[in-house]
Amino acid sequence: MTTAQAAAISRPAIRVDGTLEQSLGEHALKALLVEESTGGLFRCEASFINWAPGASGGGMVFFQQGPLNFGKVLAVEFGPVGRSGAVFAGRISAVEARYPQAGPPEITVLAEDRFQDLRMERRTRSFEQVSDADVVRRIAAAHGLTPEVQLDGPTYPSLAQLNQSDLAFLRERMAAIDAELWVDDRTLYAQMRASRRAGSASFTYKENLLEFSVLADLAEQRTAVHVCGWDVSAKGAIDESADEAAISRELGSGRGGSSILGQAFTARRERIVSAVPLSKAEAKRMAEARYRERARRFVRGSGTVNGDVRIRVGASIELHGLGPLFDGNYYVTLARHSFDLHSGFRSSFEVERPMIGP
Repeated sequence: MTTAQAAAISRPAIRVDGTLEQSLGEHALKALLVEESTGGLFRCEASFINWAPGASGGGMVFFQQGPLNFGKVLAVEFGPVGRSGAVFAGRISAVEARYPQAGPPEITVLAEDRFQDLRMERRTRSFEQVSDADVVRRIAAAHGLTPEVQLDGPTYPSLAQLNQSDLAFLRERMAAIDAELWVDDRTLYAQMRASRRAGSASFTYKENLLEFSVLADLAEQRTAVHVCGWDVSAKGAIDESADEAAISRELGSGRGGSSILGQAFTARRERIVSAVPLSKAEAKRMAEARYRERARRFVRGSGTVNGDVRIRVGASIELHGLGPLFDGNYYVTLARHSFDLHSGFRSSFEVERPMIGP
């Protein structure tokens, strides 16, 4: 493959409102970044050369009523024809112009996925006799989104949204039950973390894994997490706990941070009193969710590979060539796809897992 062919394949295809804009992807594009995280938003930043000889408007190509305008849907795909993969779709929400001393004018657009709608207004309200799945469906419908919900959990007498955006409120609810929330085009997904399936990939250091750094840190680990409250129906105190058993399925044959903490130092427990569980079952679920959240951050890493559309949040990636402590599977918590004229298409990621190897 020639350098020109490699550069052509590494360039993204860009669609605006569903129409392929070849002039944007093949000629004008200077740099692009797509970023997705477990907390959202899913965003894109794209910079284009904004000048052409003979163009109206003083040579500024994209200041006319063209494709780069507020509210238009910007979609990005990477890969050769017939085998390309979509990495982003969202609406343009900001436009920036740059006029460098050396070089032609540039225009940069910022786009966000449909979570943008859910964060634009704060509300104070309550939901009565609902499950978390019910709340997700109601909020999705209010924003014209199609809900795709797979959540476990009870029906609550009342859930309060206190001066929060709909996005902040849903994130809070998902964190309480160990679930994740994301948008794909106009579909709002809410699924338990353990059941999220976003594909898989495998990389080896010194082969197709360009670089990787990883840290196993006991600072945020706890041997147990307690959640306290008051059981209204039973009229009694609540004190439920979770320990390493809550994440045993994810440990496999590895060693979790909780057990290493207890062996290397001493038992360290966390007591959460700011939550307001109304039953022992609700408190138990909260304790397990909070414990898993901490435990999964025991091992965190970041890496870079040549452009690969399989890198996405929720994917499982298997890494090799790192030695027995850090070889194995990781969960992707942040994915970045980038393009520039120097490096072409690159993908970087952040990952986590609750254990080190034997």
